[in-house]
Amino acid sequence: MKYPISLEFFPYTHFVAPITRPFLMVAGVFMRKVPRFVRCHPALNTENFTVADGVKVLMLSPKMLKPDAPCLVYFHGGGFVLEAAPSHYQMAMTYALKANCKVAFVRYRLAPRHPFPAPQDDCFAALLWVHEHAKELGVDPDRIGVGGDSAGGTLAAACCQMLRDRGHAWKPLFQLLIYPWLDARNGREGWPGSESYNRFTDTPMWNASLSRKVDPLINPRPQDTPLAYQSPVEADSHADLPPAYIEVAQFDCLHDDGVLYAELLGNAGVETQLHEVSSAMHGFDTKVKAPTSQRMIRQRAEYMRRRFYAEA
Repeated sequence: MKYPISLEFFPYTHFVAPITRPFLMVAGVFMRKVPRFVRCHPALNTENFTVADGVKVLMLSPKMLKPDAPCLVYFHGGGFVLEAAPSHYQMAMTYALKANCKVAFVRYRLAPRHPFPAPQDDCFAALLWVHEHAKELGVDPDRIGVGGDSAGGTLAAACCQMLRDRGHAWKPLFQLLIYPWLDARNGREGWPGSESYNRFTDTPMWNASLSRKVDPLINPRPQDTPLAYQSPVEADSHADLPPAYIEVAQFDCLHDDGVLYAELLGNAGVETQLHEVSSAMHGFDTKVKAPTSQRMIRQRAEYMRRRFYAEA
């Protein structure tokens, strides 16, 4: 193995997604259904909702949770082209149980059929819907956080900026950004690229070569998408945004995206935590039972619980 990635993440240390249109069509068929283990979990209730433009939201609720509960609105990763994987549902279930909150798991439209700005629009609509329907959902409107991994991290950060830019008085309690994709300048003509983007061109799970390959599928007309919402680091301002938990993996082409965004938020006066996961690649927590994955998932849940319940 070229990179000293921990063997605890095997077999994903040898997997690279073949991003082609035929693969995406087949993967979409097999990944579209919510896994049965989600609906059958003995400690969780599940409800399905459809919001604007057919966006689907799966609400996960611990059975012992009291009314007016906190809620995490979660956007899954997958390069904007793949449906949620079983590991995404497993993590969402763990967040619900460990952070003692509801989780609104958003299933947004995907490229190449629905390129930018469709995912941003879907996720923004879902986030607003949860806030506007909080009481009937059993959610405390003042205790709603937003989060996502990889592409979902882009969408979570973009939604926070959209709320601010469009004059909404409300903002999420926090933004949880897990190995997020935040700097679309990488790969852009005339831009030198970050160190991690230039270095990690062949890492497992995701790499810069895949980013370049997927870009024309997800953003064929970049002029149609407001710059900040496809590339949050390029926003005119990073002030007045929710507190952030940002997590980056050591061997990930997106590593420097998260580091830069944490610096921008911090410089703008936004309370920010940055955590680097050593010996890990992008999407390491796909191996949910790996010790490092378990540790980081617990850490994320603990952060959310402190925010939701105002613990020190």
